[in-house]
Amino acid sequence: MVATDIDGTLIRADGSLSRRTAETLERLLTAGVPTVLCTGRPVRWLGQLYDQMVEPLPAICANGAIVYDPDTDEILRAAPLSAELLLDVTKRLREAVPDVALAVEVNDGRHFLHEPTWPMHWDGEHHAVRVLSTPEELTSAPAAKLLARSADSEPAEFYELVSRVLGDTAETTHSSSSALVEISAAGVTKAAGLAWLCEREGLGPADVIGFGDMPNDVPLLSWVGHAVAMGNAHPAVRAVADEVAPTNDEDGVAASLERIFEL
Repeated sequence: MVATDIDGTLIRADGSLSRRTAETLERLLTAGVPTVLCTGRPVRWLGQLYDQMVEPLPAICANGAIVYDPDTDEILRAAPLSAELLLDVTKRLREAVPDVALAVEVNDGRHFLHEPTWPMHWDGEHHAVRVLSTPEELTSAPAAKLLARSADSEPAEFYELVSRVLGDTAETTHSSSSALVEISAAGVTKAAGLAWLCEREGLGPADVIGFGDMPNDVPLLSWVGHAVAMGNAHPAVRAVADEVAPTNDEDGVAASLERIFEL
């Protein structure tokens, strides 16, 4: 199996899937090699990539919280933060970070709810995004992922602070150059989601080649049998990789797959 991150890995910086990469993935599937996307993205953001592919790929979304089958539009597995855990975590964050802005991915990542102070950027499905009606709504239902931002903090310092405040209560990671921390239920990582899918398919770590570029890919690349860091990868990713591919803008995933599988 091939397991690949999307942003900074499979697609280029402008969000495009190159023709070379699309054709390489098609040849890989034709050769009978199962391929899965492993991303921090929610389900609702997959369409932007699927529109550029010959065939949509199964996806492990929200850093492992959701396993999605695009052929049936079915959630195969969900491991959300419970409402009780959200209440505990958000209370800790508000006490530790006065300027924290919070948001949640709910309904298995099909909807996004955010506080009024959350800095909004473009989202492909505006109907799926809205401001919280009340502060209590943030913790009223399970969430695939909780996101925390701080306008007054440095990215590394903010990540360290959030990780220290939450400890083993929840899983923390980051995949952005800004002070944004992604929070999942304890034990939920891309590796855990991939391990579940591989067990379902009768595969083990030794059967998987993984690609990634950011710290949220470290558990994934530490689990797979062969780990490939992109040329543009974060130092933490390079540290656990077996090899370094060209950058995402140089079609690094395609180049590696062509070599490894002689495509």
